[in-house]
Amino acid sequence: MPEQTPTELVSEFLIAMENMDFDQGVAYVADDLKYINSPGTVVRGPGGVREVLEPFFDPIEENEFVILRQIAEGNVVVVERLDRHRIPQGWFELPVTGVFEVHSGKITYWREYFDVDTIRTAIESLVGESA
Repeated sequence: MPEQTPTELVSEFLIAMENMDFDQGVAYVADDLKYINSPGTVVRGPGGVREVLEPFFDPIEENEFVILRQIAEGNVVVVERLDRHRIPQGWFELPVTGVFEVHSGKITYWREYFDVDTIRTAIESLVGESA
């Protein structure tokens, strides 16, 4: 069986995370992964990914990651996407660009770029509407 390309591996990782299957998702990351989540939170390895994302996803009932653009060069994959999240009050959207590096079949570097105020404004709008 041929080894996955970096693009294929990142795509499968994003599908697992979209489905909030953290066990499957962290299987794609290296033990020494460096994960930088805007606005600069830096963690390492599968445990670090879970530490950051499980609390964020906890109130989310459903996700949809819409891939807008994806480019790859060698081991580097850049994915521009629109992350749609449904909480009890409704859907909110977050434009995100992720940069990934893949080595030896694992993601070794992952950085997410997004505007934190976009999340805050969207959630406040939804929560305010339901109050």
